[in-house]
Amino acid sequence: MTDHSDESAGVLKKATPHHAGHRERLRDRARTAGLPHLPDYELLELFLFRSQPQGDVKPIAKALLARFGSLAAVLAASVEDLMTVRAEDIRGRTKGVGAETALDLAALHEVARRVAREPAVKRPVISSWTALLAYVRVALQHEPREQFRVLYLDRKNQLILDEVQNRGTVDHAPVYPREVVRRGLEVSAAAMILVHNHPSGDPTPSRADIDMTRQIVLAAKALGVEVHDHLIVGREGVASFKSLGLM
Repeated sequence: MTDHSDESAGVLKKATPHHAGHRERLRDRARTAGLPHLPDYELLELFLFRSQPQGDVKPIAKALLARFGSLAAVLAASVEDLMTVRAEDIRGRTKGVGAETALDLAALHEVARRVAREPAVKRPVISSWTALLAYVRVALQHEPREQFRVLYLDRKNQLILDEVQNRGTVDHAPVYPREVVRRGLEVSAAAMILVHNHPSGDPTPSRADIDMTRQIVLAAKALGVEVHDHLIVGREGVASFKSLGLM
């Protein structure tokens, strides 16, 4: 006779989810092998565990990397763009990146930006050029839209203010030389470094970039403010106008 005792007792056996235990296994591997040994999607999973305490986050982690192309680009994406990402789990159910998860990822990028900024702020910018380049790359390398910002320096070449002057489209951000210089006078800057990004990835200066830089240099010089350099940030690197002999 067939034993139906489990059913008669009202005990229903549920299939174990395929991801059961995955979180602890991944955490154990991170502890034993070390975080540097995890692939990008697993490192992202570890972070997503906190904003998504239940369910399988691997499809979301992989979808984020596929959508933006790299871990750095995921973190640099806007909250709005992050929330457009969708992924299907093994059962075909669609799950998206919610507002809380998107904000967590944006906050992680801001932490990275501030950490990169510290070495550039605590010493004269000119003497910590490597730290400055690292900072502008974290801040702008994966920005999807062009952004023009100015680093205003005091007489000791220490940073007074890092200010976004304008945000634009994928290939243009409006720049007004008089406003750039006027702001420098407001904060009592003795010098400045111009910075903007090329979302296309190629940091090569355009003719418009060169002309705009010359206008700012002339306007600043007339008021006793020096322009040390203009840096263009792209995924392929950072171009320096000074190094290229353009100023």
